[in-house]
Amino acid sequence: MKGVFVSAAGGNMGPQHATVANEAPWLLTVAAATTDRRFVVSVKLGNGVELDGESLFQLKDFLSMQRPLVRNLSDGTCSDEKVLTPQNVGGKIVVCDAGGNFTALEMGAALREAGAAGMVVINIQEFGSVIQPKAHALPASQVPYSVGQKIRAYMNSTDDATGELIFKGTVLGNRDSPVVAAFSSRGPSKQNQGILKPDITGPGVNIIAGVPRPAGLMTPPNPLAANFDILSGTSMATPHLSGIAAVIKKAHPTWSPAAIKSALITTADTTDHRRKPIAAHDGYPANLLTLGAGFANPMKALRPGLVYNLSAADYVPYLCGLRYSDHEINSIIHPLPPVSCAQMPPVAQKDLNYPSITAFLDQAPYVVTVSREVTNVGRARSVYVAQVEVPGLLSVTVTPDTLRFTKVNEAKRFTVTIRPAGARKEKGIAEGQLKWVSHKNVVRTPILVSYKKFVQDNSSTAHLTHW
Repeated sequence: MKGVFVSAAGGNMGPQHATVANEAPWLLTVAAATTDRRFVVSVKLGNGVELDGESLFQLKDFLSMQRPLVRNLSDGTCSDEKVLTPQNVGGKIVVCDAGGNFTALEMGAALREAGAAGMVVINIQEFGSVIQPKAHALPASQVPYSVGQKIRAYMNSTDDATGELIFKGTVLGNRDSPVVAAFSSRGPSKQNQGILKPDITGPGVNIIAGVPRPAGLMTPPNPLAANFDILSGTSMATPHLSGIAAVIKKAHPTWSPAAIKSALITTADTTDHRRKPIAAHDGYPANLLTLGAGFANPMKALRPGLVYNLSAADYVPYLCGLRYSDHEINSIIHPLPPVSCAQMPPVAQKDLNYPSITAFLDQAPYVVTVSREVTNVGRARSVYVAQVEVPGLLSVTVTPDTLRFTKVNEAKRFTVTIRPAGARKEKGIAEGQLKWVSHKNVVRTPILVSYKKFVQDNSSTAHLTHW
């Protein structure tokens, strides 16, 4: 409430729904996705097929050659000392399953002790295509579950399976990115169902960070690497958004935290490097409750054209609408003067001047109208025309559908009315977007519509079925 921009980690409880944290509307709630950088260690099978995995350390002096490829040691986690003998694994590359009670470091240490030449770790299926490379105790490659299935199929096809590890170093330009990580917490917000959370996604997978070096790891070729690790989490994505916000604040020192947040949300990218919809870890397009508005685009955020602005005082009637007590509200808004909800009309969640729209068509007459205000921070004389993209089962009307500005910092209000276009659905959610389009800018406002209030049971996803 003191004019400080705050970005906050959305949490690492995904992919379950309704697990997002830090849901307050004055916070920028951040989800985590991959970048286009990978630390590649390929697994070349004896049949010539080469499959990519990853590893933190890239060993330049590793002798790359075909070696026996073995698996099915005990329960598959490569942790049973009774079978980890030099006779079974000595000089061989061992295929292990991730998960269980042992870390990749512990599995690798046991294999190294038994004389194994290398290790391939197969991710659990829940992680999908996203790899979080680990520090290992011996040469290793960590592969996605789908790649692991190909390795298993090859090993089942021959009695003399072989493979080799090929260390390729840091590889940039992966076009299948960004991808939202499985661990990234999903919406909807439990406390504020009418506010879309998370807000936005940033780089949060395999981020270089300074850490103390655990014992038992291989010594990296570069001594500097001993002080760094590759970490993943929404707490890795959040500093990226804070840094972008600092750049925006430097360029626009008079902007409020809400204006900065609006600039980030309305300019976020929704497609990956292939210009396809950004995917979740399972390969399917990420929805708004997973991705938020999209993946942060710093350059676009510097020139958003329009912003949805809010002052600290604007949150007070919103808090009154949530039925917070005067004492609770005054604790939140300190050092602003004390307020009394009895003396001000409450603002519904849907009408908070937020850069996204959430509407529930759960009560007759099944029509929702929301009010918004945008402020011109682009060209003084500019015209914006509304473009609505929603599924055919929805009807969305924007009034007025054209905004004409004559000066900078001029504000214009508009309403958005949402109703079923035909027979009302009983359940499910729909996604769309409102775009204010000028000659220079596209100001994108995500729209999330549900026919029911969101169910709070994390074990159920029926309430998140798309139309």
